[in-house]
Amino acid sequence: MKVDVITAFPEMIDQALGASIVGRARKAGILKLGFVNPRDFTTDKHKTIDDRPYGGGPGMLMMAEPLHQAIKKVRKKTSVVILTSPRGQTFSQQLAKKLAKKRHLIFVCGHYEGIDARIYPEVDLEVSLGDFILTGGELATCAMIDAVTRLRPGTFKKDGVTSSESFEENLLEAPQYTRPEVWRGKRVPAVLLGGNHKEIEKWKHEQALALTKKLRPDLLCKASPKQDTVKKKKTSTKK
Repeated sequence: MKVDVITAFPEMIDQALGASIVGRARKAGILKLGFVNPRDFTTDKHKTIDDRPYGGGPGMLMMAEPLHQAIKKVRKKTSVVILTSPRGQTFSQQLAKKLAKKRHLIFVCGHYEGIDARIYPEVDLEVSLGDFILTGGELATCAMIDAVTRLRPGTFKKDGVTSSESFEENLLEAPQYTRPEVWRGKRVPAVLLGGNHKEIEKWKHEQALALTKKLRPDLLCKASPKQDTVKKKKTSTKK
């Protein structure tokens, strides 16, 4: 998979995704990560990418032309352009799975008070991590790239690592334990020590259901997430 990130602060993402599992995926060529800085498409000596909004208001907006040129540089027919935006649909595991099947993702990191609204037609998908505001879209982009990369074949040495995690079938993951068998007087549940895989799976499902009811009952009421779509909008070719 190729992922290009349009950001004025590429070091925030490059460093964060340079270690651990995603870092290994990059070294192995499973994830090819590139960066495009909108400052490279400015014409003034200060490389300005933001300006005051028409009509007044606090803060600055990212200008349309540098973003347009940055998207244009890396966009292909197979690309999905994703804007980090507080007005976007909430990112989910289901959406991560759909994005993991794509060949080329382009993340546009919003910053400052937002972007010039004339850029929205060039975006295929607007995504938010939740109902809170970050300084910019870089950290949100890191989280989404991490979630997507770990679903790509070859990221993990063992197959099936991601198939029994939290949010699969709208359930949280059952409690897990490792050695020692007794820690500070607390024992590992006996069923996990018996070797009966059928009973273990039954126990895990019961525990997952109970934990979900206690901590995230909203997941049990969740229908098929129709909002998690990556349908591409028709983009205008007019300049």
